[in-house]
Amino acid sequence: MKRLFLSLIGATLLFGSSAFAQETTTKKETYKWQMRLRGVGVIPHNKADISSIGGQIDVNNNFIPELDFTYFFTENLAAELILGTSKHTVGTIGSTLDLPPVVNGPATVNVDLGSVWLLPPTLMIQYHHKFGDIFKPYVGIGANYTIFYNEKSGAAQDIKYDNKFGWGYQFGFDIDLTEKFFINVDFKKLFLKTDVTVDASNLLSSEAPINELKIPAKVKLDPMLIGFGVGMRF
Repeated sequence: MKRLFLSLIGATLLFGSSAFAQETTTKKETYKWQMRLRGVGVIPHNKADISSIGGQIDVNNNFIPELDFTYFFTENLAAELILGTSKHTVGTIGSTLDLPPVVNGPATVNVDLGSVWLLPPTLMIQYHHKFGDIFKPYVGIGANYTIFYNEKSGAAQDIKYDNKFGWGYQFGFDIDLTEKFFINVDFKKLFLKTDVTVDASNLLSSEAPINELKIPAKVKLDPMLIGFGVGMRF
């Protein structure tokens, strides 16, 4: 009887250990989602074609919060949706407003074009790999659609930015703190462009033969984004 009792206890412990191990494995496999919150430095690499007044575009750097959600199709393949918005001051460098009789301004001038907010939601397809127990690097490539909003016109009376599709790539890594929480370092390069129309009719001289002055420009922003943050799997 004693031997039978000990055998039952042993079988119960063995079954319990197996069930716990299976539950732990299942729990890890259920982490299909993860969320990150980052602080991101936004560094535009801008270039413009402003044929009518010349010069080059100038867009300032910024530091913003960024939120992303990642879904894992497999252990290695995932899709990440990146959400963040950034405000930038805009101007030109080395333009000319000496265009008589249309505009009687300086031959070389920096023109204040106010500010604009950018919202470029970006979807990346990623490949993740695991080295050891805690280090998980990844690479990604994807597309974005940049929305420009809340424009402030600066020296001109009005300014308009066209929303555009673009693309980008990224690489980074996660370092696990626990099974559920981790820290993240991320680098992204986005290729963003827009057609800008500046309404500078308020700068016309009194002798101007026209009553409207629209200045078109093709602008590339192409920001680099460097981020650091924390994440959670669920």
